[in-house]
Amino acid sequence: MLKRNMPSDLLISPPINAQQPCVLVLAAGRGERFFASGGSTHKLQAMLGDLTVLQTTLAAVQASGLPWHVEYGPHPGMGDSIAAAVKATASANGWLILPADLPLLRTQTLKTLALLLLENELNSSVLQVIQPLFQTKDEAQKGHPVAFSRAAANSLMQLSGDQGASAIVRKAAEGGHLQHFRCDDIGCVLDVDTVQALEQARECLDTLIKSLGLSAN
Repeated sequence: MLKRNMPSDLLISPPINAQQPCVLVLAAGRGERFFASGGSTHKLQAMLGDLTVLQTTLAAVQASGLPWHVEYGPHPGMGDSIAAAVKATASANGWLILPADLPLLRTQTLKTLALLLLENELNSSVLQVIQPLFQTKDEAQKGHPVAFSRAAANSLMQLSGDQGASAIVRKAAEGGHLQHFRCDDIGCVLDVDTVQALEQARECLDTLIKSLGLSAN
């Protein structure tokens, strides 16, 4: 299991703050596509610079100052993983659901989504969902994390199977309660499901390091 090979500091989540949304880092997947593409280790343990993919994702989450929880499972599907994570953080003021294989996600994206969610929480009885869109010149791609208000708690806890929370997002859209946050953060869409995607992430990270004038070592 992935959890058995994780450093102890990655296994301990901070206390939940009932005034803030909690970032749910989903790390229960088996990573089968990554292995099928030629990977020799679990995708979350693959190296990205000096850190693993999971460590890089968590670094951005921890820097946001928001409460967070890593869900390792094992679980049979994405829905089961989300349900378990929400139950474990039931006192949180909403949730930002983040697959753990998005290591280039910017901390500022997390902060902005949390702020937007808190602004919408003025009416806590109404389901609110916020989804980032990675905006390019030609299109907008749906990304993660997707933010859910406290009103989604029961529905999230009842999820099971492989579909994740897509049905809840559709319900919010049908009721006019789905908000899109357009951003230029490629990290919200660049997951490392394959070895090729990992190489793309490495190239993006190298470009970022060079643009900031930093050393890769």
